[in-house]
Amino acid sequence: MTDAAATTSPRIYVTCLAAYNNGYLHGDWIDADQDADAIRAEIKAMLARSPVEGAEEFAIHDYEGFEGVSISEYAGIDSVARIAAFIAEHGKLGAGVLEQFSSSIDEAEAALRDCYLGRFSSLADYMEELTTECVTIPEPLRNYIDWEAMARDAELNGDVFTIETAFDEVHVFSSR
Repeated sequence: MTDAAATTSPRIYVTCLAAYNNGYLHGDWIDADQDADAIRAEIKAMLARSPVEGAEEFAIHDYEGFEGVSISEYAGIDSVARIAAFIAEHGKLGAGVLEQFSSSIDEAEAALRDCYLGRFSSLADYMEELTTECVTIPEPLRNYIDWEAMARDAELNGDVFTIETAFDEVHVFSSR
């Protein structure tokens, strides 16, 4: 059996508020990984089919496929479309970066573009690779280097941050 959230592209359940306030549940699941204007068109069509005449207001009452990123009930459609496209493209990594930057899509995009250092089994593995690329370590000293301590210090000092997307899968970013 597969995990539904892992196989579902980002989508939102948009509800007609006029119907909701009159005791009806009327809404549609809409693919969020599309142009904001296309989402708006689907919302407009859903509102046109409302059991309450003249319905104009809507809210997002559910969502899925956003890899844990929260979507507020009254989130702007432009924002939802950007976040959905980002998650669709980058998956758990994108969700982790969005979480790191408090859901700021601009900062998350900049971090992936400008600060991404790569995927490693651990931050210690990254520190070892970085160090051995920069300096030659004499063989007798190699076993005395504490890569875990170097990794912990780099993270505590704010030099790097990591996003773990799976067991033994850590994505490393510079903190700029």
